[in-house]
Amino acid sequence: MEQLELEVLEAKKDEARLSELIAGNKQWILRCASETTRRYITDSDDEWSIALMAFSEAVQNYVPEKGLFRGFAAVVIRRRILDYLRKENRHMAETSVEPAAFEGGMEEPAGVDLQVQKQVAQTSTENQADDLAARTREEIAEAQALFRPYGFSFYDLADCSPRAEKTKRSCALAVRALLDDPELMARLRRTGALPMRDLSSDSRVPRKILDRHRRYIIAAAELLSGDFPILSAYMDYIRKV
Repeated sequence: MEQLELEVLEAKKDEARLSELIAGNKQWILRCASETTRRYITDSDDEWSIALMAFSEAVQNYVPEKGLFRGFAAVVIRRRILDYLRKENRHMAETSVEPAAFEGGMEEPAGVDLQVQKQVAQTSTENQADDLAARTREEIAEAQALFRPYGFSFYDLADCSPRAEKTKRSCALAVRALLDDPELMARLRRTGALPMRDLSSDSRVPRKILDRHRRYIIAAAELLSGDFPILSAYMDYIRKV
């Protein structure tokens, strides 16, 4: 087994080793993000945060049978960034054309350069992507302020998110129990701590799971109950449990 793959397996169980692995692969992660977005990405861009969380996700889900780690991680990073960029741009192709074009209200000027039309459409797409990135930055900043009283950061979610499907479902049930009970949410916000006994009773999720994934459950409940349309989209599965 290659040295990197050995380091990845060690990082699965050791947060300090994970931090070292991320630091050692920072430029590679940025390069993956840049290649996916086709523009230069730095660690001040939102895509860096998405790529970083995707890299951590790849570490946790990697098994040697999947091949070399970087090939697997590159797929995860690309997928997460594209998901992020698509959230509010699903209808970009339609909105880049004037509605009047479908109503017979426009005629194509003679001699219009097709390349110019393509450039206009590309500029429109880039502007919408920039707008989405700006709104995502705003949501992340608001989430940071919201999570601070609970003692964790938005970027901690990459490390504390559930990996196994069974655990993921248990966390989703706990979040739903919080969202369905205004009194539990009020107690959470008043005390800054999960109401373990009542939440475990209502959701039928063992307390050890609630304790282990406390930060994720709190973050998901706050994002889904607040005004975070972009960030909460990553947790839509919780609404379907």
